[in-house]
Amino acid sequence: MQVNAAIFKAYDIRGIVPSTLNESVAEGLGLAFGAAALAQGETTVAVGRDGRLSGPALVQALVRGLVAAGIEVIDVGAVTTPMLYFAASTLCRSGIQVTGSHNPKDYNGFKMVLASKAIYGEEIQALRRTMEADSAPRRAGGSVRQADVTQAYVERIVGDVKLARPMKIVVDSGNGIAGATAPGIFRALGCEVTELFSEVDGNFPNHHPDPSKPENLNDLIAALQAGDAELGLAFDGDGDRLGIVTKDGQNIFPDRQMMLFARDVLSRVPGGEIVFDVKCTQRLAPEIAAAGGVPVMFKTGHSLIKARMRETNAPLGGEMSGHIFFKERWFGFDDGTYAGCRLLEILSRSPDANAVLNGLPQSHSTPELNVACAEGEPHRVTAELQTAAPAFLAARAAARGAEAAPQISTIDGLRVDWADGFGLIRASNTTPVLVLRFEGQNAEALARIEGDMLALLHSVKPDAHVGSAAH
Repeated sequence: MQVNAAIFKAYDIRGIVPSTLNESVAEGLGLAFGAAALAQGETTVAVGRDGRLSGPALVQALVRGLVAAGIEVIDVGAVTTPMLYFAASTLCRSGIQVTGSHNPKDYNGFKMVLASKAIYGEEIQALRRTMEADSAPRRAGGSVRQADVTQAYVERIVGDVKLARPMKIVVDSGNGIAGATAPGIFRALGCEVTELFSEVDGNFPNHHPDPSKPENLNDLIAALQAGDAELGLAFDGDGDRLGIVTKDGQNIFPDRQMMLFARDVLSRVPGGEIVFDVKCTQRLAPEIAAAGGVPVMFKTGHSLIKARMRETNAPLGGEMSGHIFFKERWFGFDDGTYAGCRLLEILSRSPDANAVLNGLPQSHSTPELNVACAEGEPHRVTAELQTAAPAFLAARAAARGAEAAPQISTIDGLRVDWADGFGLIRASNTTPVLVLRFEGQNAEALARIEGDMLALLHSVKPDAHVGSAAH
């Protein structure tokens, strides 16, 4: 079949409905994934969808393909991506969520788990090749049945998390699928919940469901200021990421959330490895070490972080983008609702949740920045930056005099750590852009680091134009 190769991303499949992603693509994927599952001895695949308008038709087509491949399909209906992962951890070992995540409303896509592992990279490209060649065999014996995992999922969380005191919170689901379950789970824990935009509506009529963008938190901040709730939580479109806002309107970014989570987890798993991605604050690693853990900086990408955690049996991992992975007491997949519950459990032990959050170490930093590139250019540019960086940065340091040489990491693009901050330039794995982030322990350090890193970038790519990120 003819498919648009660009929809096959590093960690998932994502496209615009119906121009690049449609029912025939969904059916072809079902057939290809079914064949891949059977090749690994997997006979059952769970299927779910988020609240997007194109979801029901895409699920029907996906299920047709899976059944034609000879798979027993468990259709769990409209659920968050973490609830699909829950189904693929408790009812079977493989699953596909039809979701556009935090993308605009005309997007949709597929997140996939095969034999208990999130598939990515080459495995996704192999599915594309199978679809293009139409080489997946059709087998008899396929079937489909419905299952509701909501009650089991809620009972599992409520049985695990215990609050030390009741809390008043505001929950903004952004009309995404988390609105159907998250507020009720927080109430079951003993919270008093003010709901914003819980009605699942794929038109996203109020604001876009992406809490990593500050403008999408304005309604939550206004509700906190107008009422007597002590904390605000926000979810993305498919419920696997969490945003946190304090009473005074501070956005507690995921790398600072990880400081709290790491301290808590390490109190029960001393010496555990805590995995975080290269975008995270320089302040995180010392916090992990001080709490008795082993900080491990790794590549960005939820599938990559999960794979690293599996290798080392790490109890906790997290990404700057908002994906938090609890293996301790949980299944190791990213879940915004569960992360929110664990956060409340920690904060409920203090009479002043906001003091705890605002007391976390912080620095001066830029938001995520992007440099648009030609297709294929970002990885070439980062390779050139890795080669040029040592001599270029040494010369900049020498010109200023007596400055210690920075540490250079090339695990994912180029990350340079000075004593007072860091700079990052890496290639996005999903779009043809360079991703930039700069941090300093004070405003002067931030300005110096940003200046050095941009000068280095322009030495390799003179036409680089820095703009704000668009997820």
